[in-house]
Order: sequence, then C-alpha cells, then structure tokens
Amino acid sequence: MVVLVLEEMRIRSLGVIDDAVVELSPGFTAVTGETGAGKTMVVTSLGLLLGGRADAALVRIGARNAVVEGRITVPPGGSAVVRAEEAGAELDDGALLISRTVSAEGRSRAHLGGRSVPVGVLAELADELVAVHGQTDQQGLLKLSRQRAALDRYAGDAVAAPLTKYAEAYRRLRAVAGELDEITTRARERAQEADMLRYGLDEIAAVEPRAGEDAELAEEAERLGHAEALASAATVAHAALAGNPEDPEGIDAATLVAGAHRALEAVRSHDSALAALADRIGEVGILLGDVAGELAGYADDLDADPLRLAAVEERRAALTALTRKYGSDVAGVLAWAEKGAARLLELDGDDERIGELTAERDSLRGELSGMAQALTDARTEAASRFAAAVTAELASLAMPHARVSFDIRQTEDPEGVEVDGRTVAYGPSGADEVELLLAPHPGAPARPIAKGASGGELSRVMLAVEVVFAGTDPVPTYLFDEVDAGVGGKAAVEIGRRLAKLAKSAQVVVVTHLPQVAAFADRQLLVEKTNDGSVTRSGVKVLEGEERVRELSRMLAGQEDSETARAHAEELLAAARADG
Repeated sequence: MVVLVLEEMRIRSLGVIDDAVVELSPGFTAVTGETGAGKTMVVTSLGLLLGGRADAALVRIGARNAVVEGRITVPPGGSAVVRAEEAGAELDDGALLISRTVSAEGRSRAHLGGRSVPVGVLAELADELVAVHGQTDQQGLLKLSRQRAALDRYAGDAVAAPLTKYAEAYRRLRAVAGELDEITTRARERAQEADMLRYGLDEIAAVEPRAGEDAELAEEAERLGHAEALASAATVAHAALAGNPEDPEGIDAATLVAGAHRALEAVRSHDSALAALADRIGEVGILLGDVAGELAGYADDLDADPLRLAAVEERRAALTALTRKYGSDVAGVLAWAEKGAARLLELDGDDERIGELTAERDSLRGELSGMAQALTDARTEAASRFAAAVTAELASLAMPHARVSFDIRQTEDPEGVEVDGRTVAYGPSGADEVELLLAPHPGAPARPIAKGASGGELSRVMLAVEVVFAGTDPVPTYLFDEVDAGVGGKAAVEIGRRLAKLAKSAQVVVVTHLPQVAAFADRQLLVEKTNDGSVTRSGVKVLEGEERVRELSRMLAGQEDSETARAHAEELLAAARADG
C-alpha cells in the first residue's frame, strides 16, 4: 500500500507562478506543460520546503516575498515525528504543515507545525521523507565522492560500522599529527619562549615577593615618612587625656572624669538613675586610661629610623620593577610566575612529548591500515552486488546489454596507510577512490560515466540507482525533475513503465516533457500560463479524459487537435493501462 506523504503545496510569487495550488495523490503523478510554463518550480518549491537553499532571484518580480506552504503526512513512530516534536511542532491530524518564506532581499524564514524553526530542521526531515532528483543531481552523480557515497549507502551497516570507527581514528590521527607538526616546526619559537620564561622566573625568584607585601610596605613607608608628626600628635593627645608631667597644675580629661565620678559616687545610693550614670562615667574613665596608655606606647614604639625608611623604599622599588613586567600588583606577578612555571614544564617536555606523539601517530596509522582494509573489502563486496542490481534495472530501461561496474582503487603515497600490501593515500572516508563505470553495449569498454555516458544514458543510470535504493533504503516520496532528459522512443516508454512500478510502493512525482512517461502516470497535472505570462491558482489543474488526451497530443506533435497525435495519445494511454 502506498503511503501518501506529500499531499499538496501552495506556491505564491515564486518565479513565473503567481498563486497556485498543486494537489498530489498516491502513486505516480506526472507534471507537464509547455517549456517555461513553470513545471520546474514544483521541484524548486518542494526543495524550499525541505530546507533547500533560498535565492532572492526566485521571488517573482514586483513581489515582496515568495511563499511555499505544504502539507506532509508523517509516518507514525518515525524519527521525523520525534525531530518535529523536539522542534516544538504540532501535528495536524497526522500531518505536518510546513511553510517557507523567501524575501526579495534573500532572507529566509521557515515554519514547521506552527512553530518558527531553523531551516536545518526541514533538511533533517527531508532525509527520511522525500528523495528529490533534478538535473543537477544527475551531474552530481558524475563526482567520484557522490559515487562512493552511493556505494556506501547501498552497503549499509557493512560499510557504515567500520567507517564510523575509521572516522574516529582518522580525526584522532589528524589531531596528533597537527600537534606534532606544531611542536616540531615551531621548535625555535618555543625555545625562545622557554628562555623568556626562565629569565622572568629567575628575576621573580631573586626578589622573592610575598603575597600582599606591596600593600604592607606602602603602609609602612607612609608611617615612617611622617614619624615626627605622628609622635607629636600622640604626645599631645596623651597629655590631654592623662596630663603632662612637666605641668602638674594642668587639667586633663582623666582628672576631670575622675572628679565627676567621685561626685556621683557620693550620692548614688539615693537614686538608681544617678547610680547608672556614675557607672557609665566610670567606664569612660577606664576607656580614657586605656587609650592614654596605648598613646604612650605608640609614641615610645614609633620608629623614625631613616635607614629603615630607605630599606622599605628600596624593597618597594624592586617590587615595582616586577609589576611593570609581570602584573599590576604582587598578586599578578605571583600568578604569572605560577602559569609561567607550568608552561615552562610543558616546553621543557617537548622532546618527551614528541616521542609520545610520534609513537601514537605510528600506532594510529597502523590501526587505520587495518580499518581502511576492512572498508575496502566491504566496498568491494557491496560493489559487485550494487553493480549487478543497477545492471538489471538498466535492462528494464531499454539498455538490455549495458553493464555497470565499479572501479575501486587507491593512490600510492609513501606517507599513507597500508592496504593490500601497498602504502596508499587516505582521507576521512578511507583510502578508496570509487568510480562508476558503464559499458553501454557488448564489446564496448567499461568507461567512467562522466566520460562514456550520454545524457539519456546518465538519466537512466541515475533512475536505476534510485530504484535499487528504493529496495534497500526506501523513502515514502520520490520527486524527479526531467529524469527522462535526453531520452526518447522505446527508452522513454521503459522509463515510464519503471516509474509506474516504483509508484506501487511509494509516491512518485515526475516533472516530464515526454508523453511516453506521462501516459504511465496515475494522475497528470498541467502547469500552464495565463495571457500575462504568470501561473495562477487555476494554472495547475488535474487532467482527465479528453483534457489528458489533448495534453498528450500536444506533447507528441505540438498540436492538441491533430487526429494522428490524438490517436497516438489514446494508444499510449491504453498501452500504459494494459501494462499496469
């Protein structure tokens, strides 16, 4: 049973399309129309919905933005549902509503299930839901990296598992090799850095600064620099509190407070409030005595030695010399010394580190050799099966004598890894170069498809590859943009027949210019312009009965009313129905 994934799309202000709705159905849908009518905009629209690159040139001239909205049914329990819910999307009766807006300035916005999401989220969903193939994808198949990726995808876990382990080891090897290269190529710079650190650490060690010493010395220097003034002030304050021995008649604070205390003590028994005041005055007297004693001790202990002041200033100068180079204060200097010592240990350990890294690099290369060999073996095994499956598909696409094969090879490199007894170059995907070869007929040499395949043959090879994938790694919906390019006659009929067969297990949408292909479709959509050159809401319609015969006639002969073309169109439709 075919599960409908892509239900409909609404396209506004995209290219030649003003405002149109594309309603899709299960099975095989063909999208047709005259050249330039906007058929390819259907593919472009779906590409935007699935996270494709936005381009301001797509926006219709005079419009502020282009908008594509789509409704996609999500298979229950699939990773697409989980990813959509993680993004905050809400399902509408088992379907996701997706929209993409592209402004005339090139800015792009995406919404999924009513929630604004990054465009990358749409691309993640696309991997599970829809396979889009346009003419650029055919050209992409000519790249060796794409051919290797296709083989790896077909091989499945047989390649994916060892490739994951290989990739992890490869990343570690790159990191080790990078560090080793950095150490060895910058040896002179690192030696100069080590010398600078040693000089600085020796300079700091010679001074031996203590944490907080700069603040302590600054305070001491301030005190020593004003010793006479401090001593005079302490002496005067002491005399005011405790009296001056040279002036026995003088009145001091302690004497006055003592007199006040005696006066209250004499009558304290008569009033508790007055007694409390007497106690407080007594406390004041005690406090005055303590302060007076400390003032006397301060004056006696004050050091006004100029030699000590000179020593303090000399020490401060030594610390200042360090802070000018290594930190804003002594704490900063000590922090620099701690980091510098750790860095010096690292630099002094370069020789030992070089030995460790060299040993690890050689060990990793040995491991990669085994992993690369495992990848090569897995790819070689899968290549024979993949080639046989694609060859069988080509037979049903009017290439009965064509044969597909893979050339899996490596390039010699003395700095590489060992595979099959040879030292070869390697990269993030292993040591293999994978190239798809095609022998179109018996006796023809197998040549790379980039050199030996015509446009029509390349189209059929790509379709054959996708059909093989449909059997091993299927997606619910396939969309092909002129996969029949460069094909005609019997080959076109076979492509139509093969697409119809694929549509029995998946939704297939094909943009085509060939009536032989369109005739096999379960449903045919016509894209046509109005007189002003735009495609409006009524410009995408389902063709049935007589309308479909007229469109096939136009595709066959360019004349909708040609009796010969009409007869041929009816014959095509009858043959396609009989084949189904």
